[in-house]
Amino acid sequence: MCCKAQYWLIVGSVIGGLLAILGGILIPLGDKIISDEIDKEAVIEEGTIAYENWVVPGSPVYREFWVYEVLNPNGVLNAEKPILRQRGPYTYLVRHLPKANVTQNHNSTVSFWQPNEAIFQPSKSIGSEHDQYTVLNLAVAAAPALLPQYPALVNAFIRESNSSLFQKRSVRELLWGYIDPFLQKIPDALIKDKTTGVFYPYNNTADGPYTVYNGKDDIKKVAIIDRYRGERTLSYWMNDYCDMINGTDAASFPPFVDKSKPLYFFSSEICRSIYGVFEKEYVLKGIKLYRFELPQTALASPLENKDNYCYCTEMELSRNCTAAGVLDLRKCQNNKPIFLTLPHYLYASDFLLESVDGLKPVVEEHKTYVDVEPITGFTMHFSKRLQVNLFFQKQEKIHVLANLSSDFVFPVLWLNESATISDESADVFINSVTFPMKLLEIIQIVLLCIGFATFLPCSIALIVKSCKKSKGKHG
Repeated sequence: MCCKAQYWLIVGSVIGGLLAILGGILIPLGDKIISDEIDKEAVIEEGTIAYENWVVPGSPVYREFWVYEVLNPNGVLNAEKPILRQRGPYTYLVRHLPKANVTQNHNSTVSFWQPNEAIFQPSKSIGSEHDQYTVLNLAVAAAPALLPQYPALVNAFIRESNSSLFQKRSVRELLWGYIDPFLQKIPDALIKDKTTGVFYPYNNTADGPYTVYNGKDDIKKVAIIDRYRGERTLSYWMNDYCDMINGTDAASFPPFVDKSKPLYFFSSEICRSIYGVFEKEYVLKGIKLYRFELPQTALASPLENKDNYCYCTEMELSRNCTAAGVLDLRKCQNNKPIFLTLPHYLYASDFLLESVDGLKPVVEEHKTYVDVEPITGFTMHFSKRLQVNLFFQKQEKIHVLANLSSDFVFPVLWLNESATISDESADVFINSVTFPMKLLEIIQIVLLCIGFATFLPCSIALIVKSCKKSKGKHG
């Protein structure tokens, strides 16, 4: 009987030890299995999970707009501070079409165009896109910058067209374009296109071409932009550093995201690369995500962040490069005096906020961030928030600009472009990615626990029995 008990204790110890060893082996082996599977599915080529979510957005992307209505237009013309009120949101579906002209290249890259289309969403808006507000007259405000050598002529055409610095326009016209009566007066030799709008032209256009790494040779480079419009660098800024094209387009990132490092992405709309820093970890629809936020330092003045010196392109407006939070886009917008900030001048210099009434920056409402699933690098949620402003100055020879209280970086509108993974896509991701990883983790833990729970008691019992037997022989 004693021998039989000892036999089963030995068997229990051996089996427990094997199970514990197997569980231990599965930890690095499981990590290798997961890594290999992610490396395979993160490649941008037909048949992978990454490709399906890359070629067509896995979740619809919406762009909400808040228009700045000017409440005292006549007062502004007579040296009053502008009083503004945001009206919105007016929401459009902007990303739902598949990428166009997708071409797999021989150097482990893939090229494509990103089609642009905006479809109004009444159910997500406060009113019709035909709602009218008193807003900045884009053409009149931009004319002095576009025709600096013809102030008298500009003034005459403003009068002839019965235009002013402010006008009533519908949301649709302001966003997507309208034929401007002032521009119609200007000879074609000076300005040929008579249509203006903040995002004109947009519909039925495409951004690109982009060339990105597909990850087949090196998964650490997947989705990183190799070229934009055939070039590896931009030509808008003062040096090579600011002209670098870094990172991805923010739709996805290389797998195994390191939260201790900045996440770089390029946006053609802001004509530069930028970055987010890790802010928090949280769970969305059962998926663990890392949130990376655009930090204040990314838009800080060169005094606070010397890397931003090459984004300072104008001494007077930037107050000798001490201004923060404003980006001059004139060079990449055909000299149109467009300046970008975060909404309500978040993180910008005080003088910008103090130049108007009615704006109040709130970090939670106006910040930009991207939420990434850290294992795959897939973006599951994001909010890109920007404010479009026009720069114009007092002009003695242009009547509607002669009595302004100051020079203005004048807010026109702000937007929030965002997307959240759908419930259906979240379930697919959990079933195809998260669940297998969790299952493997559970198996590892169970094998280790059962192994140790079996091995330790049996081994202890064997040792005790051996000691007793040894004492019996010597006793």
